Amino acid sequence: MSSQITTAFVQQYSANLQHLSQQKGSRLRGAVRVEAVRGKQAFFDQIGSQSASVRTTRAADTLLNDTPHARRMVTLADYEVADLIDDQDKLRMIVDPTSSYAQAQAFAIGRSMDDVIITAATGDAKTGETGGTTTSLPSAQKVLVNHSGSSEGLTIGKLREAKFKLDNNSVDPSIPRVIVVGPKQIQDLLATTQVTSSDFNTVKALVQGDVDTFMGFQFIVSTRLAHNSGTDVRTCFAYAVDGITLAVAKDLTVRIDERPDKGYAVQVYACMSIGSTRMEEEKVVEISCDESP
Repeated sequence: MSSQITTAFVQQYSANLQHLSQQKGSRLRGAVRVEAVRGKQAFFDQIGSQSASVRTTRAADTLLNDTPHARRMVTLADYEVADLIDDQDKLRMIVDPTSSYAQAQAFAIGRSMDDVIITAATGDAKTGETGGTTTSLPSAQKVLVNHSGSSEGLTIGKLREAKFKLDNNSVDPSIPRVIVVGPKQIQDLLATTQVTSSDFNTVKALVQGDVDTFMGFQFIVSTRLAHNSGTDVRTCFAYAVDGITLAVAKDLTVRIDERPDKGYAVQVYACMSIGSTRMEEEKVVEISCDESP
């Protein structure tokens, strides 16, 4: 049972329960490939590109070209959150907090989902027949923090470089593209001086929330992106939507039950079982952005 529930008692004169500032659920689930799976581990098979051979003689033997195969492994993890509400607590409160507790737990589960996706985007992927090989995001898929010679935040130049890397990898332009950044990166874009007037107008609309797309990328703002260890450099990333997979073995489940073993207190419980992996290095670009004051 939450030891802080007394802050919502009647003597606090609170007519309702208000959720404090927080990210309300997942922002990235709708922007990745989602697959329903079973078990503790899941495998996703891939087929690589083929090459055609030139036929040089008549009635020649058929030339066989092996089709390249690859595989990605996802290890699923279980996430849960629970709390208790005593009947006595309800008597002291103006409103029943049960539904608010369930909502807060759903928010928490959604944030954990984003954390899993973010980690998979630029982290190591498990590849091979049994997932025994570790594949890192290569340096060719990274836009360095000093892209223009000095440490800088998110610039138009970095966006152009990210777009070029995806285009140069022959990523299908019909696949939606997403970039995940922090609030500081949006601020950086507005302050950049290299933009044309049309770029500046689009960036201004992006900052104001009037649009969410620029240079072919849908922008998703997240405060859950990590900083490089001991630095002010935040790791952002751009990707084609099918370049990252979220594997869902058990989707968000919320239960509200009485607990006879806890004096018939009501338990609010939420859980899920998920994992994530980067499907192709060519479809993900890491972008390092300085956030120094």
